[in-house]
Amino acid sequence: MPLDPQLHAILAGVSTATVTTILLKKGLRNVWMRGALPLRPGQPRLVGPAFTLRFVPAREDLATPASWSSPRSTRAAIEEMPEGCIAVVDAMGIKDAGIFGDILCLRIKKRGVAALVTDGVVRDAAGVLATGLPVWCAGVAAPPSVAALHFAGWQEPVGCGGVAVLPDDVIVVDQDGAVVIPAAEVQHVAEQGPEQERLEAWIVGEVERGLALPGLYPANAETKARYEAWKVKGGAS
Repeated sequence: MPLDPQLHAILAGVSTATVTTILLKKGLRNVWMRGALPLRPGQPRLVGPAFTLRFVPAREDLATPASWSSPRSTRAAIEEMPEGCIAVVDAMGIKDAGIFGDILCLRIKKRGVAALVTDGVVRDAAGVLATGLPVWCAGVAAPPSVAALHFAGWQEPVGCGGVAVLPDDVIVVDQDGAVVIPAAEVQHVAEQGPEQERLEAWIVGEVERGLALPGLYPANAETKARYEAWKVKGGAS
């Protein structure tokens, strides 16, 4: 399902660091995908519903170039990706075979997919970068996927970077990596995120003014009272 535009706009202003803190307070500790880092420095923060893909270890009778033409292939999965989604690919952390190269990434971009996230690697790095598709991955490798992986399916629960991701969970990506927001927690994060960002921006200002951290971060009752008074005055210093 597409993400509600209002929720999308709110979450686009909430960093992955803030998302992890909010979810930690709800008891969710394992939401940051290990190994999925920006392929290009400076990629913008992006938000979208997860479209999941899953690889399994290669088996010689299955992982062949002929499998690329199968109805159950990465090519078929790409044609099912809706506009605005974030493709989340479980490659089991394998780094010696690229899950996608420039041609597949170009098609993903043409379909209006917001980003690609994987705990694996891509190939044809220069070409992938040229497509303009924002990619979060564990690096690059020259060999094709079938050298080490077999594509198993799409839109089912996967494990990416040690994190469980279900279709239509919400993904947030920025310079700190990729985070999953379980579908049931999206509204909560959207409610808490902007205020957390505003509070921390105010705390940064207090640190810049020379204030010590104890009682400031995390904020004690006195600090919270000063912050609330600051808000009442319209956020003026």
